Amino acid sequence: MLTVRNPLQYHHFHNGYLRGDLSRGLKEDKKMRHIHMRLTLLLVASLLLAACALAPPAPVDEPDTAAAGTDAEKVIYLGAAVSETGKYSREGKDTRQGYGLWLDWVNSEYGGVKIGDERYSVELIMYDDEGDPDTAARLVEKLINEDRVDFLLGPYSSSLTQSTSAIAEKYGKIMIEGNGAAEPLFERGFQNLFAVLTPAGNYTRSALQLLAGKGAKTVVIAYEDTAFPTSVADGAQRWAAEYGLEVLGVETYPVNVADVSGIMSKFKELKPDIFVGGGHFNDAVLFIRAAKELDFNPKAMVITVGPSNPKLIEEVGADTEYVIGPTQWEASMSYADEYLGTAAEYAARYEDMWGEPPTYQAAESTATALALHLAIEQAASLDTDAVRAALRSLDVVTFYGPISFDEKGRNVGKPMGAIQIQDGEILVVAPANAAVAELNYPAPAWEDR
Repeated sequence: MLTVRNPLQYHHFHNGYLRGDLSRGLKEDKKMRHIHMRLTLLLVASLLLAACALAPPAPVDEPDTAAAGTDAEKVIYLGAAVSETGKYSREGKDTRQGYGLWLDWVNSEYGGVKIGDERYSVELIMYDDEGDPDTAARLVEKLINEDRVDFLLGPYSSSLTQSTSAIAEKYGKIMIEGNGAAEPLFERGFQNLFAVLTPAGNYTRSALQLLAGKGAKTVVIAYEDTAFPTSVADGAQRWAAEYGLEVLGVETYPVNVADVSGIMSKFKELKPDIFVGGGHFNDAVLFIRAAKELDFNPKAMVITVGPSNPKLIEEVGADTEYVIGPTQWEASMSYADEYLGTAAEYAARYEDMWGEPPTYQAAESTATALALHLAIEQAASLDTDAVRAALRSLDVVTFYGPISFDEKGRNVGKPMGAIQIQDGEILVVAPANAAVAELNYPAPAWEDR
């Protein structure tokens, strides 16, 4: 059964539909097929409406459409609230495209999710949460109560995951996610939240361990005063102590900050070996630009989210050289599975589909959907209890890396990596078994570059 909800707002992925403008990265022939499909659907709808207007009304027994995902329909309905606009629109795009790749693959190539002897196509209903936790929570409630989805995929960011997972838990609906890493998410005793990504407290571990081994002695930390960056900063202080690094200063800043020069000026006076910045993409841009403008010269800059995204190099240019960043995944890593192939093959598939290389946020979003898919097949059922049990026992290696959940829903099987931008390329420098380059340390002063 194929259900179309407002074809002007959903982009067709074989038997799945996505809300939002996801077609920009597709090749032109795919765009045209999607346009033709939407026009055909609109034409058919117009003809049906005209026919109804000419005929006298007759009583009709409405079919029961509430039971989404039944055997008779052979469709699994997934739902997600993901930022298309607002603060997280850039990372939200990566998240939506990551989900979209899996949706296209599972329906068109894999032949649908296997449940026993039957194949189920998948429809994914997505709404724009506008980067707002309250909006995201309201939309997830709509997905559960009005759209009647079977399972939920998570949003981008820990703050939005916090609000949406609370709604999922309230209704006993499984939410699996790949973009909410804050430690407090997993300390609430929830039974229905699962996350494929390494928790935020471990984000800086590989980088700080590597830098301590190179002779670094001191560190300063700046972070956004929200859930994910707070967990990153707490972890950074913990790992600094573990590796013998002295923390000289810690500063916070509010959401949507436009200027970090005050913080960077304070840190310049402290002359640290390492600067750690915990935030999101836009914060990375601010940190690097402020450091250069103020001639603040730490020997290493470790910044979350931004450095692993090629768009940071496009936006900031050569000033990104020597910057280090935590990474959940890179295409050069040696992970592989029987579904989407190697990490490199996944990256090639993604770039072919969307016209740009995948960020780790995109890869972990695809891995999120794949993990749910594998759990459903293992459970051989859409029953929530059965799928939850299958998720708890899942132990697989995917193109993204190992996935195995502890009792809190955290992926405890996956190590965190670190990258450094060298000669305009994003290169893995840790862990040692995944590294493709040596860490360049110390970074030269701005005036010497």
